[in-house]
Amino acid sequence: ETARVLAQRNAHVILACRTEAKAVEAMAKIRALYPRAQLQFLPLDLASQASVRDMVAQFREQYDTLDLLINNAGVMWLPQSKTVDGFESQLGTNHLGHFALTGLLLPMLLNTSGARIVTVSSIAHRGGQIHFDDIWLDRSYGRQKAYAQSKLANLVFALELQRRLHAAGAPIISVAAH
Repeated sequence: ETARVLAQRNAHVILACRTEAKAVEAMAKIRALYPRAQLQFLPLDLASQASVRDMVAQFREQYDTLDLLINNAGVMWLPQSKTVDGFESQLGTNHLGHFALTGLLLPMLLNTSGARIVTVSSIAHRGGQIHFDDIWLDRSYGRQKAYAQSKLANLVFALELQRRLHAAGAPIISVAAH
């Protein structure tokens, strides 16, 4: 839906997705509505830090600036599992993947006056707590607990990023949404 609205407004939209087939399907649906839509697919698996780095490298080969980064992907209520990097899957995907992506794309965002970083969280953050003594929840895993922790981490990140951007006088903002 976000990609559709941006395409409707003539934005060049990059769909950074884990599954190319789903991205192609989404792009076809958008192009059916807006034949001149400027859409591009870049592979991105937020559960893999290597994939995040690879996607950013591909992006940087093509672009020097970035107007809008929407961190709006994730997983929800998974059984206990780990990412390829050994992180608890929900925190690793929903938070650490976006954290790395944002950090690696920050130079291009800083090259774009008025750029925006939007981190999509969830009202589930209200039930969240950052379990610093068991961050991967190895001792006390619960699907909803892990999801709420990841969504709270999204909010803390978005707010702290905004605080730091403002303090540095950066010409961009970081916001969060449910």
